[in-house]
Amino acid sequence: MRLLALLFLCSRLLPSVSQESSQEIDCDDEDLFKAVDTALKKYNSRNQIGNQFVLHRVTEVIRTDDPDTFYSFKYQIREGNCSAESGKTWQECDYKDAAQAATGECSATVGKRGNTKFSVATQTCQITPAEGPVVTAQYDCLGCVHPISTASPDLEPVLRHAIEHFNNNTAHSHLFAVREVKRAHRQDIGECTDHAHMDLQLRIASFSQKCDLYPAEDFVQPSKICSDCPKDIPVNSPELEVALNHSIAKLNAENNGTFYFKIDSVKSATVQMVAGKKFSIAFIARETTCSKESNEELTESCQINKYGHTLECKAEVFVIRWEEKIYPTVNCQPLKKIILMKRPPGFSPFRSVPLEKTEEGTTRHLRPCEYKGRPQEAGAEPTSESEVS
Repeated sequence: MRLLALLFLCSRLLPSVSQESSQEIDCDDEDLFKAVDTALKKYNSRNQIGNQFVLHRVTEVIRTDDPDTFYSFKYQIREGNCSAESGKTWQECDYKDAAQAATGECSATVGKRGNTKFSVATQTCQITPAEGPVVTAQYDCLGCVHPISTASPDLEPVLRHAIEHFNNNTAHSHLFAVREVKRAHRQDIGECTDHAHMDLQLRIASFSQKCDLYPAEDFVQPSKICSDCPKDIPVNSPELEVALNHSIAKLNAENNGTFYFKIDSVKSATVQMVAGKKFSIAFIARETTCSKESNEELTESCQINKYGHTLECKAEVFVIRWEEKIYPTVNCQPLKKIILMKRPPGFSPFRSVPLEKTEEGTTRHLRPCEYKGRPQEAGAEPTSESEVS
């Protein structure tokens, strides 16, 4: 049983996702040549016998930035005159005589890592020998993530399960259906072997499973795509205005104080795409000079009372625009005050010691003062007291 990880984006469920960034490119593109070079070297490196193959031409090139760069292309190859054990690269070889040379066509997907590293995610080559049947060579980078066709039949059961899960776990009044798949990635992450033992009544008495997870070989996985994860937004973003207005209105409606509160500052804010938008906001609210008895609602003219109460608040606001509904939840706690005590006159880093006042009006220490912060000198004998003159 092979474990698969499929990542896809659907336009009906995620209306804010932009179209997939893919484009046809010219064969003179330097990165394309590096991608083809990587694919051909991978094929030649897996041949233990015979000759290396040399590039003939490249066809059907598409580059996808999603957000990592992948090249999907077809290229034709011809058998060269360098043996597989020669240690040469295919660029150092010439074509073998056409009458005796094998030919082939390969389809490959190559990912670009950083500015210089290219790695083969998947490749299939159809080789036609000078004499004999066509030979197919398949290579898949185990553990690597790579894009696949949105029309792949492998997506059908995954999409069906995904849309059922979404419909069963959403509070929306209508069911959703998949209209279009924007893009999809695939990753073979491992294989599992199951062992089950059954008793005489054909019941499972014991069960064990062993899974071998594939390392990602020489390819780094593309960055995680999480379109519905919380995203930070600027605290002064106009997008927060509606959410903040409903948050402070909710706070004043639930607070039993005599005066209205208003938002003094916003500490942080995130937005998350759910069935609508979910705003999570942390802000400071301060008491104003406007009383609830004299004012029907909080207005812009209400000034903050610098001697009033201060609250530290966290709000979650669900905004469903197509239903014109907003659901705020606000939790506040009194802001903890840090009290700085003024140092009394005459305070010093020396510990207090008993004093004795003489008749002459002078003061004499009954024992030497001890300085708490003085480091012990290297090589000095440790003492219980340090004299200060």
